[in-house]
Amino acid sequence: MTIEYRKAVLKDAELLINIYNASFYDDYLRYGSCPGYGKTKEMMEESISNYPKYIIFCDNEPVGCVSSKMLEKGVYEVACLCIVPEFQGKGIGTQAIQFLKTLLEDWKRLTLVTPIDKKENVEFYTEKCGFHIESTERDGDVELARFLVER
Repeated sequence: MTIEYRKAVLKDAELLINIYNASFYDDYLRYGSCPGYGKTKEMMEESISNYPKYIIFCDNEPVGCVSSKMLEKGVYEVACLCIVPEFQGKGIGTQAIQFLKTLLEDWKRLTLVTPIDKKENVEFYTEKCGFHIESTERDGDVELARFLVER
């Protein structure tokens, strides 16, 4: 299994929409909304422009995306990490977090949010990636956990 990353460009908007929709469909059904699901081409193009995104390829097949945004010097938020369902559980997400840590050479803190009741996400980020829950917050009716890992 060969994992590679390529920085997304505007012409990748539709490919990324397909990856996001496949990855976040269950969240959309579960919570009634999901910020990663149902983006228009224009919304995705704007997101590509504002937040560097890397398409994740497994054996030359696009299977996910990882992106981050700088909050302040040395502090970054994982804006998105998604893997299409049929490729989850194969270590691709763990490798993507390691890729971000290498890419963001000056990182001191990485943070992210995910629904706290998604046990598989909580276990993934704490057990596989070394994050811990720093706090909780709400987005409408959804309780989120803010995860943090420090160098």
